Amino acid sequence: MTSQLSQHLPTTHTRRPRGPTLSAHRLPDLPGRVAIPAQSRGAPGTPPPLEWFNDTPGPDAERALLSCLHSPRWARLLAGHRPYPDTASLLAAADEATYDLSPEEIAEALASEPLPSLPEDTYSAAHTALNAAHAAYEARFGHVFVLCLDGVPENEVLDRVLENIRSRLANDPDEEHAVTRDQLRLLARERLNNALRGAGNPSATAPGT
Repeated sequence: MTSQLSQHLPTTHTRRPRGPTLSAHRLPDLPGRVAIPAQSRGAPGTPPPLEWFNDTPGPDAERALLSCLHSPRWARLLAGHRPYPDTASLLAAADEATYDLSPEEIAEALASEPLPSLPEDTYSAAHTALNAAHAAYEARFGHVFVLCLDGVPENEVLDRVLENIRSRLANDPDEEHAVTRDQLRLLARERLNNALRGAGNPSATAPGT
């Protein structure tokens, strides 16, 4: 049984303008996208999320996976190796599929990633500093900055994002490609794990991006 997404993932889009170097990165509208449905308490016959994922038709499984990482081949790889005996096996397979992506496929996934979000009451000077940091990063590497902030307290998000952007600006392109790939892996893993725990639509970190 599938459920239509009533809204996009809880994105990490900030309510602020992007840097001037690249156009805004938005998770595209995909008609028919579905999320892995949480098990409804008291609703007899509703399968647990992993059971639903193992048994649902391939196209539905792939659409659910695209909500975690927008890479069609990544989604096909994971959907094609079902069934998974447990969540740990699926998460391990998700890691391996991410490592298998080509630079072009990583770029495709990055193009759909939102920016890290900031707390709603973040002061304007912080937005200015963060815009400048994002612009410098995108000018150097040609793609959006992504960072998994799983477990980072909200009041530390701004400092963590700025610290990581400034640190990673010192990387050469090959080093940064490796770091970015790993951050995408962590983001996809977190979103998929949240969905399988029945926590609703996967949250983007950097708290997604």
